Amino acid sequence: MPGVSVRGLSYEARRQLAVNLTRVLSLCRPVLDAYIIEYFTDDLWGTLPCSWQEALDGLTPPQLATLLLETPSEFLENPSQSSRLTAPFRKHVRPKKQHEIRRLGELVKKLSDVTACTQVVDVGSGQGHLSRFMSLGLGLKVKSIEGDQRLVGRAQHLDRELLQTLEKEDRRNPQGVQASPRRSPHHVVRWVDPTALCEELLLPLEDAPCSGARVLLTGLHACGDLSVALLRHFSCPEVAALALVGCCYMKLSDPGGYPLSQWVAALPGCQLSYRLREGACHALEEYAERLRDQAPGLRTHCYRAALEMAIRVARPELRRPGVQGIPRAHEVKIEQYVRCGLQRVGLDPQLPLDAAVLRAQQAQENRVVAFFSLALLLAPLVETLILLDRLLYIQEQGFHAELLPIFSPELSPRNLVLVATKQPLGQAFSVLETEDG
Repeated sequence: MPGVSVRGLSYEARRQLAVNLTRVLSLCRPVLDAYIIEYFTDDLWGTLPCSWQEALDGLTPPQLATLLLETPSEFLENPSQSSRLTAPFRKHVRPKKQHEIRRLGELVKKLSDVTACTQVVDVGSGQGHLSRFMSLGLGLKVKSIEGDQRLVGRAQHLDRELLQTLEKEDRRNPQGVQASPRRSPHHVVRWVDPTALCEELLLPLEDAPCSGARVLLTGLHACGDLSVALLRHFSCPEVAALALVGCCYMKLSDPGGYPLSQWVAALPGCQLSYRLREGACHALEEYAERLRDQAPGLRTHCYRAALEMAIRVARPELRRPGVQGIPRAHEVKIEQYVRCGLQRVGLDPQLPLDAAVLRAQQAQENRVVAFFSLALLLAPLVETLILLDRLLYIQEQGFHAELLPIFSPELSPRNLVLVATKQPLGQAFSVLETEDG
């Protein structure tokens, strides 16, 4: 399910959307707040409206998969390689990441051009895949900030490796050599404190113009409060633009990380539990792949829920205990799984079990999977509210912002990028959305 874009909506319409989202989430809270291991103990199927039960009952895992995922066109020829990213930039990069760095990198290049930025600062850059594509692939001046020294060392190694590959290509094809010399990202090891100003984000690169840097801040899957840090730095005069893709919403500080806008903070029902925020981060594409393949491991949802029921019967006060992984759990009978699980949580594995009840529970295997899939389908509403809150936070300060769906949601569940500028861009926002051929 793709995230909800707000392009074309007025400021008031965006505020009303936030109101509507909080209302819908209030209605869906029984599904979104549920733990699938409590499917039997809490009769989760019975909490669904009858019409929902009728629509979902009897669906097979492959049928559920069609609701979650279709393969983007750029991966039809080869599911492990993007046809729109040249070979040197695909090396060491998974297909999902290939798609993301290409799309976000192209957007950042266009945004940098229309806002006359002099440098891009990639925060939380990890191994530097995005920074490398923007600098060596798109010709941008990039500062790459990452707090993990090990990842920075890996990024610098990959920079050198890519430069050598590109130089070999230049020698094979002298006509295609670019006029200006290639420039690798400038890497900086620095943790960014979300509660304090980080001057490193704002410092110009060595060859910045005398008038100072005009900075474009970006982050691909900026984790938890790191996204909040970028949003707060946007108000600094050196920053002209922002392109942000967040993730790990369950790691947001509470309070402090959400809500940020005055409008959302005042709405009844705006608070999002850890469970809701964690659910909004699930990778739909990976789970849908398991559904399509009817992976045997899907039945462990049902098995674990049956185990939870047995645990509650034996010790009612023991709720949702951690259970050490049971090897090849899907290959054993449900009774054997439950007895093994009882032993792993410190209970007698020889407790009497009703075989008829276990058979009835196993017969609901597809219902358990359908309920879990339903929760995954609704989770993007939580993400949309979090992102809309961030957009309104920017607009409440008098700046301009849009949420653009630049990633293919079937491949990248975090498909919305928050784009913010100090000056209105008008129709230029449409240019940012357009995918390069």
